[in-house]
Amino acid sequence: METASPQIKNKSISVALLGNPNSGKTTLFNSLTGLNQKTGNYPGVTVDKHVGTTKTTNGIKLSITDLPGTYSLYPKSLDEEVACKVLLGNDIDVSVVVTDSSNLKRHLLLATQVIDLKIPVIVVLNMIDEADALGLKINKEELSRLLGVKIVAVNSRTKEGFEELKSIITGATISENTFYDVSKPNELSATGFKNIIEKQFEKNEEYKTKLDLFEEKDTVYRFNVINYIFAKTVTLPQNATRTFSDKADKVITHPIFGYGILLLVLFVVFQFIFFIAEFPMAWIENSFAFFMEKTSAILPAGQLNDLLVNGVLAGLSGIVVFIPQIALLFLFIGLLEDSGYMARVSFIMDKIFRRFGLNGKSVIPIVSGVACAVPSILGARTISNYKERLITILVIPLMSCSARLPVYTLLISLMVPDEMIFGIFNLKGIILLGMYLLGFVATLATAFVLKLIVKTKEKSYFIMELPVYRMPQWKSIGVIVVGKVKVFLWEAGKVIMAISIVLWFLSSHGPENDFEKIEQKFSQQINTPNNNSKQELIKQMQAQKLEASYAGRLGKKIEPAIKPLGFDWKIGIALITSFAAREVFVGTMATIYSANDSENITSVREKLILEKDETGKPKYNAAVCLSLLVFYAFAMQCMSTMAVVLRETKSWNWTLIQFFYMTGLAYLSSYLVYNLF
Repeated sequence: METASPQIKNKSISVALLGNPNSGKTTLFNSLTGLNQKTGNYPGVTVDKHVGTTKTTNGIKLSITDLPGTYSLYPKSLDEEVACKVLLGNDIDVSVVVTDSSNLKRHLLLATQVIDLKIPVIVVLNMIDEADALGLKINKEELSRLLGVKIVAVNSRTKEGFEELKSIITGATISENTFYDVSKPNELSATGFKNIIEKQFEKNEEYKTKLDLFEEKDTVYRFNVINYIFAKTVTLPQNATRTFSDKADKVITHPIFGYGILLLVLFVVFQFIFFIAEFPMAWIENSFAFFMEKTSAILPAGQLNDLLVNGVLAGLSGIVVFIPQIALLFLFIGLLEDSGYMARVSFIMDKIFRRFGLNGKSVIPIVSGVACAVPSILGARTISNYKERLITILVIPLMSCSARLPVYTLLISLMVPDEMIFGIFNLKGIILLGMYLLGFVATLATAFVLKLIVKTKEKSYFIMELPVYRMPQWKSIGVIVVGKVKVFLWEAGKVIMAISIVLWFLSSHGPENDFEKIEQKFSQQINTPNNNSKQELIKQMQAQKLEASYAGRLGKKIEPAIKPLGFDWKIGIALITSFAAREVFVGTMATIYSANDSENITSVREKLILEKDETGKPKYNAAVCLSLLVFYAFAMQCMSTMAVVLRETKSWNWTLIQFFYMTGLAYLSSYLVYNLF
């Protein structure tokens, strides 16, 4: 039975989209809202909040919130707790429960719980095409009658059923059916299911003990009801055959071949990141060089010209040039997740991870660390075991994230020639893969050490559903890639730009009259008629002015500490500024090497290639580049990551231990590499 739908206010409806992990919920969200999305945080927590909008055919605005994936309203992680609290609040008009049509029985557990909250609910049968391919027949009308809510079948990849879904949302109803056991009323069930769920967030140990007993009995009772509903509404195929996913998993999750396939996938990804991105990156570099040259020529010489060319444009070029590689990295991550392969990575890595104090649930956060450590650390909230969650949080920053990618790219391009191995494999791509594997090895080694240090009596378990393999949804992945690039441009970009401008000032100005003295020293020689060494003298003057600047003096103070690593005072400045964000290193180098040099408009890579040491040899040789690569592979160098580690561990001790360990590991490793080479 159904009750009347809630009144629509101001032609706008607030919708909560929820479902089990791997139900296709986020794909549905992206397909419904497209680029009309914004990302923030839920009040009081750092869990991502994704909100998007769409409209029905009659102009009603639907504001859709994509809740974190959850299996139940008895939360076992912070993500599930957030989803539960949103449903219990008063800000949601309609709840849309997304289920996987090919695995309906398990997904109905959450659906019946949400229905029992007595809020307007719609149940979506997602991926209906996959159920049809398996020969499953679902009686929507009977399912709607038994649940007491409206049912709509959709295919989030083709948008089949979308208009019907949006129309039904405007008429969502509260079911009068009940799915928890009210035939045997006890202290909890007599109060109503919504009240039971609300009270579980109280700090009452006695109530929690009673709730645990109730949850166990309630789940058994629900599945008995669900088995009846499933038998009445779903017709199974008479001659079930092995699906493509079953056959593919025989190879992809094989205890030996599975690891080989994983390495092959990673190898191909990094080959593509270097090979494909090379062309748009070259175009971007040339475009910025052109704009910098034109700007320098159009504006009169002076502070404004220098600021725009060597501060703003030089810093901006250090951001934009890496967009192709950032986009490709997130594209491949999206493809691996959307196809179902990433879940297999968790499955095959579980046995290995357990030996290092982790489990299969640690795989997704750790692997996702190649994108960004911050959301990956937040993703560790799905790990219920305290020890494994803590170890996962502490080792994630050792994975090479996308912020390191610009640094790796720049340094690898300096030390590795444009060579192909066997005529097809890009040598730079192989080195880049090596850097990511180095981070992974360090991650496991550190986890093993922490396993011996951190003690706990909690038992560990790993349960994961393997979704069927499916063709990636290109539009959905495109939305994710565009969103990530925008975040990179805005979040990292504004930091890089701010630091670039500050650095420009510090590099272009010095105390007292030092700059005037240097100019006077060189002016007579530079202005001598028919002077063939004029350009060389200008370069010497600019080098001395940079050394005498505020930035130069700061770099000189820290140079003794980093000289054993092969670093000079210019690199020292970049090490300090890049603590705000690792990718700032490239922008810093671009600004430093552009300071007082508005006539020489070249890319930062070309300027570093031309840089000489005190002996007249190339400064950025293999030893220096390898030393820098290893330093950035291990060093923390990220304030945002430290902040989120502190928030998640609620411990300054663990945060500082992580920082000093990573910094010490980076320094020692860099020292050894430099002296070996």
